[in-house]
Amino acid sequence: MKRNSILLSILSVSTALIVSCSTVEKEEATTLKEALGDKFLVGVAINSNQAGGTDTAGVALIKQQFNSIVAENCMKSEVIHPEENRFDFTLADQFVAFGKKNDMTIIGHTLIWHSQLSPWFCVDEKGKNVSPELLKERMKRHIQTIVSRYKGEIKGWDVVNEAIEDDGSFRQTKFYEILGEEYIPLAFQYAHEADPEAELYYNDFSMAHPGKRDAVVKLVNKLKNQGIRIDAVGMQGHLTMSFPTPAEFEKSLLAFASTGVNVMITELDMTVLPWPSKKLGADISANFAYEKEMNPYPEVLPDSVSQAWNERMGEFLRLFVKHANVITRVTVWGASDEDSWRNNWPIKGRKDYALLFDRNHQPKPVVTSIIKEVLNTKKANP
Repeated sequence: MKRNSILLSILSVSTALIVSCSTVEKEEATTLKEALGDKFLVGVAINSNQAGGTDTAGVALIKQQFNSIVAENCMKSEVIHPEENRFDFTLADQFVAFGKKNDMTIIGHTLIWHSQLSPWFCVDEKGKNVSPELLKERMKRHIQTIVSRYKGEIKGWDVVNEAIEDDGSFRQTKFYEILGEEYIPLAFQYAHEADPEAELYYNDFSMAHPGKRDAVVKLVNKLKNQGIRIDAVGMQGHLTMSFPTPAEFEKSLLAFASTGVNVMITELDMTVLPWPSKKLGADISANFAYEKEMNPYPEVLPDSVSQAWNERMGEFLRLFVKHANVITRVTVWGASDEDSWRNNWPIKGRKDYALLFDRNHQPKPVVTSIIKEVLNTKKANP
């Protein structure tokens, strides 16, 4: 009996050690979606190489770390609707299939945007602006053809993208020139008609500017007062090392939430490179000539700069966790540094370090630290 008791004791200790080791291993292996998934969706923009499976390292990272995807480029007008009477769903279908196969929440981006717009969309065969009636017809067909195709598969859509300037005025796009501000509620109306269950979002950059903040609040309230569905404001997180301050970003976040809609942090990245213009924002059409001094880290990021980047990104991630009660999704704009549009914008040929995972698909210190902080908080407040 004594011998059996000893054996049982040894087995019990061994089992406890195995369970303990397994728990430690699980905590060490915890991913962003495991740590933050009960607070908000943890999303990533994916490119066609990833959706198609050719970027195997990127695919592995995406499947491991994220539970939501958004189309980086394949649903933009110039790709999905290149000619008036021709839609090309090849890449978009591939993107949606990737999300469904991997049980991810799928976000569509973007239905109406003045940039990366098919050249034919707002003009006639002579290059002159079409009539308001014809533009409405084109908008409706474009939106409803795309949204209805993915009805029940895509959770939500960036319906209108970047319609407001930093000072709060409407951006002078072809849509605004021809239809005035009416094009915005029309776009939301068309999308809702095509899929009444889909969530609908307004998305914009530099949202910490007071003028833009006030204008977006006014826009959301106006849409709601008109009985038009809008579910969230997407705050593009294209950060620099100096703009915005977390405090100003938080002011906008709370202002948008005060309208009764949710907030989504979209397109999150942070450049460490010099800024060629103070008024640049995230206007993708901007382009500057290459200069060596504007590409200061062509080989590797100095430790001091890396540390500053991780500290600043940590401030924003903690801010998002703090307001998880109103934030429903946080999406980074690319899986790894190699995927970032920041490498070539607004100056082609630069090397940036803007995302949460490096070029070897390894997590940066801020990823490890935020996961650890969240886990420790959960342990302290089970």
